[in-house]
Amino acid sequence: MSTPAAIETCGLTKRFGHVAALDGMDLQVREGSVFGFLGPNGAGKTTTLRILTGLARPTAGTAAILGHDVRRATGAVRGAIGFLPDVPGFYHWMSADEFLRFVGRLFGLRGRPLAERTANLLDLAGLAGVSTRIGGFSRGMKQRLGIAQALINAPRLLLLDEPTSALDPIGRKEVLDMIAALAGRTTVFFSTHILADVERVCDAVGILNHGRVVAQSGIEELQALGTARSVRVEVENDAERLAASLQGQPWLRSLEQSGNTLHLRVSDLAAAQRHIPHAVATSGLALRRFETGERSLEDVFLELVGEGTAA
Repeated sequence: MSTPAAIETCGLTKRFGHVAALDGMDLQVREGSVFGFLGPNGAGKTTTLRILTGLARPTAGTAAILGHDVRRATGAVRGAIGFLPDVPGFYHWMSADEFLRFVGRLFGLRGRPLAERTANLLDLAGLAGVSTRIGGFSRGMKQRLGIAQALINAPRLLLLDEPTSALDPIGRKEVLDMIAALAGRTTVFFSTHILADVERVCDAVGILNHGRVVAQSGIEELQALGTARSVRVEVENDAERLAASLQGQPWLRSLEQSGNTLHLRVSDLAAAQRHIPHAVATSGLALRRFETGERSLEDVFLELVGEGTAA
């Protein structure tokens, strides 16, 4: 008998009046994966998490966690889930150690098991030996503590809603390192709109747009779906003239200028490689650099959800 998926939805729909936050969403997350749930703001990511955690009920369709329908999930099933909301709440007068022990007791942990679990999670979160009250924590420290409290019950499924949002680069790195350390230990469902974070820590990804999953696969397989490639062109001067000569080409998907460097996304790399040097020469410019980049997750994301969508 095959192992049930950690998360599986079929035709999942959630309406708020005439607005469909989720519109027949089909999704499957295998157990043991670090799954990136990508989508622009307003795509329905948080609504999905609220349904999976039982905080909201679907209008239609089904959602299952660990093989159990979320509408009929027992306490034992709920106890196998850890959840970090986008804005976690804490008792700011507690220390990290006190907070984790408090949460652990809510799950029925006592004595040595609680002490060992708390110590291990503080170490994982990089908070071992920190006696400062939570009210004095940076946002990154709070996010790492939030993940630790979501792991206190040793969940089979960890749900994270935008865990790196609004963090500075150091805080983001610390949180991502913590998520990466969980690979192989539990299933991580990681909702975000930051593509670089998914490329760094996830082994599979689903892209949500307008309440529907428009693509789902492993990272490498998804990157292979895209057709656009990135090209970087640097000229000695007058890059505006080169940019103007390239506008309207059928293979040009987008063009951005930074000083004398043009950053292009192209649908036909061979055509771009033929045309761009010719355009440089015709414009009387000196070519300093011509580079092609590997297809990125961002390239695929923009193709699937639209060039003008802000992620």
